[in-house]
Amino acid sequence: MTTLIACSHGTDSGAGRATIVRLVEMVRELLPGVRVVQAFVDVQTPAIRDVVVEESTEDDVVVVPLLLSAGHHTAVDIAEAIAGHPGARRTEPLGSHPLVAHVLATRLRAAVSGSWRAGDRVVLAAAGSSDPVAAVDVDTAAEHLRALIPAPVSVGYVSTMRPRIADAVAGARLEGAGRVIAASHLLAPGFFAGLVHEAGADVVSAPLGADPRIAQVIVERFRTA
Repeated sequence: MTTLIACSHGTDSGAGRATIVRLVEMVRELLPGVRVVQAFVDVQTPAIRDVVVEESTEDDVVVVPLLLSAGHHTAVDIAEAIAGHPGARRTEPLGSHPLVAHVLATRLRAAVSGSWRAGDRVVLAAAGSSDPVAAVDVDTAAEHLRALIPAPVSVGYVSTMRPRIADAVAGARLEGAGRVIAASHLLAPGFFAGLVHEAGADVVSAPLGADPRIAQVIVERFRTA
């Protein structure tokens, strides 16, 4: 039996931690008989490197990044953690899967109370990464979202990459938006979610959260590893 290591970023937010715990519990419910353990690349413990060492002594392991785009954490932290362990492998992150866009669309509909306006513009608010390959996954998520909602979608980043969310929000207004809605392309509440709220959008959707569809994506990544 192969162990699933659910590797998230880590957060100081109690609400964020609880969200990830619940999401991992959902994955366990979908994979009875599979050992599912948590690991982190930052802030929290146990660290991904330590978990891979411990778990790979007993079993093959698949690391599923509970992250929404490729970047430094996948290319360096997780890649280095599995290096030298022949029975360890990693999957793609979650964000490019079409189901993620469906969850985003659900959060947006809730944020606007199901009522879209003719002048609405959506800014997909992503974390950002020092690795430019992250933009490919974010652009894919934006393209999926465009097919699901009746408003134009642009992209803004919380950190590192450009345009920053506040600039993307201002740009949407300059282009004539009547209402700018920030779509939180984040898994859980935390520091980055707070920055999205401070970026000047008229409406901000909730993070993706512990949604059964996100758990389904994690299971699919695991099964196809």
